[in-house]
Amino acid sequence: MTGADVTGTEQRAPRVVIADDQELIRTGFRLILTSRGIDVVGEAADGVEAVAAARRLRPDVVLMDIRMPNLDGLEAARRILAHDPSCRVLMLTTFDLDRYVYAALAAGASGFLLKDVTAAHLAAAVRLVDTGDALLAPSITRRLVERFAAPEPGVPEIAESLAPLTPREREVLTLVGRGLSNAELAEALTLSEATVKTHVARIFAKLDLRDRAQAVVLAYESGLVRPGT
Repeated sequence: MTGADVTGTEQRAPRVVIADDQELIRTGFRLILTSRGIDVVGEAADGVEAVAAARRLRPDVVLMDIRMPNLDGLEAARRILAHDPSCRVLMLTTFDLDRYVYAALAAGASGFLLKDVTAAHLAAAVRLVDTGDALLAPSITRRLVERFAAPEPGVPEIAESLAPLTPREREVLTLVGRGLSNAELAEALTLSEATVKTHVARIFAKLDLRDRAQAVVLAYESGLVRPGT
């Protein structure tokens, strides 16, 4: 059954745009995704085309190469997400964990994939971010952000951007920034996991965050969490 998961439960097929300047990669990814019940609604050969395709087709997920002509994938991602915050962007790169990955997260991407990803992982990643989750494990994201993020000079002890949070929510965001999962948060704060999920959802809503990856980035850039803490 098209769009069904492996258990047979009906699952809506994500609508995807593939943006990469190499036609062979676009074709390969399209064949992989469509064979697994994912709807590829468009392709783009550069960042300008990617932005236009995303605005025209309103996909759920954009697979975006970081390095493309005319407009790079990072700026294309920023423009797409500024126009449609509900879209999810998965960055594609031939480089392992480096500054490109942090820049992608800071631009609003929900994760990244290396171009040598397996077919099964590619499809699973698209479905994962389509549900609103982040592809990177929080601990990996934290290490990236510790390496590259820093609060701007003069940022106050508690950034003004965090003012909407209650003291408990600020405490939860601090632990999210340190890479703790919901289960670990529950244990650390002596709360039920359901209560932790409620706190996390409220933090995301108040701060207009898409997922945990962005929450980790914000925790560092706001000065709430410092490298090495």
